[in-house]
Amino acid sequence: MKLINKIFIILLCAAAIVGCKKSFLDRPSNSQISSNNFYKTTADVRLATASLYGGAHWWQWNNGALIPLGDILSGTGSFQYSGDIVQLFTRTVTPQNGLVTNGWVGLYNTVAQCNTVISAIQQQADPSISEADKNAATAEAKFVRAMAYYNLAIYWGAVPIIEDNSKLIKDPLLNRNIVSDVYKFVAKDLTYAAQHLPKTDQKGRVTTWSAQGMLGKVYLTMAGVGKSGGVRDQALLDSAKKYAGNVCKNSALALFPSYYDLFKVQNNDNPESLFALQWAAGVGYGNGNALQGYFSPSNTLVPQQQGGWQSLQPTYDLYRMYSAKDTVRRKATIMLRGDLYPELLQASGGYKATGTGLKKHIIGNEKDNNSPTMDMWSSPEHNAMLRLADVYLVYAEAILGNNSTTSDADALKYFNAVRTRAGVDIVTAITPALLRTERRVELAFEGQYWTDLVRYSYYDPANAVKFLNDQDVTHGRISFTYDPVTKIATRDTIAPPLTLPATISSFTLPIPSSELTTAPKLAEPPVPYY
Repeated sequence: MKLINKIFIILLCAAAIVGCKKSFLDRPSNSQISSNNFYKTTADVRLATASLYGGAHWWQWNNGALIPLGDILSGTGSFQYSGDIVQLFTRTVTPQNGLVTNGWVGLYNTVAQCNTVISAIQQQADPSISEADKNAATAEAKFVRAMAYYNLAIYWGAVPIIEDNSKLIKDPLLNRNIVSDVYKFVAKDLTYAAQHLPKTDQKGRVTTWSAQGMLGKVYLTMAGVGKSGGVRDQALLDSAKKYAGNVCKNSALALFPSYYDLFKVQNNDNPESLFALQWAAGVGYGNGNALQGYFSPSNTLVPQQQGGWQSLQPTYDLYRMYSAKDTVRRKATIMLRGDLYPELLQASGGYKATGTGLKKHIIGNEKDNNSPTMDMWSSPEHNAMLRLADVYLVYAEAILGNNSTTSDADALKYFNAVRTRAGVDIVTAITPALLRTERRVELAFEGQYWTDLVRYSYYDPANAVKFLNDQDVTHGRISFTYDPVTKIATRDTIAPPLTLPATISSFTLPIPSSELTTAPKLAEPPVPYY
């Protein structure tokens, strides 16, 4: 893998402006655009920011890290035949782990792309472009940069903050910055975005509601940093409540009516999707959404029947989280033997699952999606990085705060809206454990559960560690089989790899060895940024 400093240099030298005029998807070649002949009009600036929503710089994170780190590391998914994934299972993650490298490199690729666009808007934008338009475009780039840095902080804690790629060329030996300052930087970018993004925009682009929803989530996370004993910073909880609540109450957005249909391609960029990566079919390896290609339970479901090499197994622990009535979310998320999916292999009358496997992100072949250029490397699914349902649950958790339970009317209203859409019973009180379970089943295989556990570890480390270890005690992270006749799920009895007990250090990934080799200061204690 390329080193972080080399990545930024390469991106600086390359044209960073790719995009399209209408749907973000018809991206022109980088060689067709340069900063010398671009940024002449508002349309050019919009084209530049469109490049930040998908494409090559998101490739490594989306396809090589998002689900393994977010869902396998947390015990929601299992795949036992990959050395890198086995390390996640056994808590023996090394700096040489390819998934760790994918995550780090992919997110810093995105940071570099955002920095390049921000710099170009500031330095090359034609004077005829209004300040409002330039600010809105800068806000888009800062929103995306904040998303990248939020994930870097979640997974690696203290990481280098880089706002200006050119400074990296002058001094490539970086220190890490303390984790509280990384989150402060994220909040600063999102605050700018919330102030300068419009309330509505072209389908698929972020708005002020995207930024405010993410601000709520970031402040909720920040509230626990440096705390212990189960108590979070109340002022930061109030900020989380303020921003998430503003989205809930004032955005006029609503949950998509059907959870099952939420993840179908024809419903890409629906109003519930506050930020989704924009992917096109037919763009080939390294440029598209390959989640289905990697994780499909069968290659028969993938275009040209190619792929499905790393079919994910949902864990027994996840299965136990679904209540008897929670059938809609369960079937839309994981397959059980005997499940019929009429939208998959439509020409053959549908697909009947022959075992347990992943359903979310599995959208079928080129005929199912009327997408003749679709291949295993480029699914047209626009997978959401932030959904309104997530913000609803953030708002409920911010209201719950440091209490052991709440029956607050607003918390119940938005918490139960998520449950009602799923067809499960409403509740009259919310507890921290209930919130974690609800978030797990609502957002399963969207790369969110490890984020929730890290947030938990910040303010209640002892119980967060116990939570991980309890998964092993109950053998929850193991795959299972399902009998459609008896409707009984049985945990697999295969001997899992030997797992190290979780400690608080289990919540932080190692820095890739390739980075440490050429930037040894990354191994030094982090320093303040502000």
